[in-house]
Amino acid sequence: MKFGLLFTFQLPPGCGIGWHEPYQDMLQCLPRAEALGYHSMYLATHHAKTDGLCPGPIPTLGAAAAVTKTMKIGTAVMLTALYAPLKLAEDLAVLDNISQGRLIVGVAPGYVAEEFAAHGIPREERVGRFEEGLDLMIEAWTKDEFEFNGKYYKVPRTVMTPKPYQRPYPELWYGVSAKSSLRRAARRHAIQIMSPRYGVEELLAHYAPYEAAAAEIGWTIPAKPIIRQVFVGPTMQAAEAIAAPAIEHLYREVYGKASAAGDRNLRNDDGSVITDHTQVSFDTFKQRYIVGTPEFAIEEIAKYRDGLGCTEMVCWMHMPGIRGADAMASVELFAREVMPAFNAA
Repeated sequence: MKFGLLFTFQLPPGCGIGWHEPYQDMLQCLPRAEALGYHSMYLATHHAKTDGLCPGPIPTLGAAAAVTKTMKIGTAVMLTALYAPLKLAEDLAVLDNISQGRLIVGVAPGYVAEEFAAHGIPREERVGRFEEGLDLMIEAWTKDEFEFNGKYYKVPRTVMTPKPYQRPYPELWYGVSAKSSLRRAARRHAIQIMSPRYGVEELLAHYAPYEAAAAEIGWTIPAKPIIRQVFVGPTMQAAEAIAAPAIEHLYREVYGKASAAGDRNLRNDDGSVITDHTQVSFDTFKQRYIVGTPEFAIEEIAKYRDGLGCTEMVCWMHMPGIRGADAMASVELFAREVMPAFNAA
């Protein structure tokens, strides 16, 4: 198995941390993480958030590329329906050249109503804009000259350089859950990246249409990455003391509120939908995150490897409000005592 790190740069209200600090934490973490054997780093992105959840993946990944040499860098994921696709294709091509082919482009149509309202894009157009925008970007990346005449985007005959370092273009990851979107992911030969908010049964259900569509076209899925909130400490109590407030913020203020607003369902393990974000606590979804000792982490990760075929665990250790020194202690301990159990370092 491979292991990566996820960054979001979120700060819960009143945490006393400056907006700049999580970015500096990332820049200090990455060279050391690379030396420790971490395979990759990713950014989750959203918009119109009060906690600073990263709205600027392109400059942030440029900074990440500058302080690393071998790690894959990527988005997990960016909401491409909110971008002008030709400009995004240009920026990503430059980023792929800066990193010399280490870029992974994780994409999603998005679902939170307030993000689309803030950017003046009708939410009901998000899937159409998402898929059409990707078509346009691939045209720009792969053709010397091109023109595009779609429903949402029109480009007269033009050129786009530089082309991506990777040919024909960077690896695409999809962050989707609708069956139709999962089938489209397979048809694009895109890797499916699974959200941390889903339990194991939901993950299996999401993989089914994706795997069926891949089998229909004769494509062998090359990787199954999964994002999980991960934090290790010398004792279960020590790990939970640091990670629990951060996880409560995520599941209550982000996933819980989105579910209560009807944007995207967050389900308990019994299948019931969260309709009030105050229902959520650290204990509500305890089986969905890996917080505890290295021995506990090994046991839990093995379940994802053996039960789901997970090939890469993207570890969200720099969670909201966790200071850089505490996150780095987990990064170090995980590399030292967990990764060797999976021949990852």
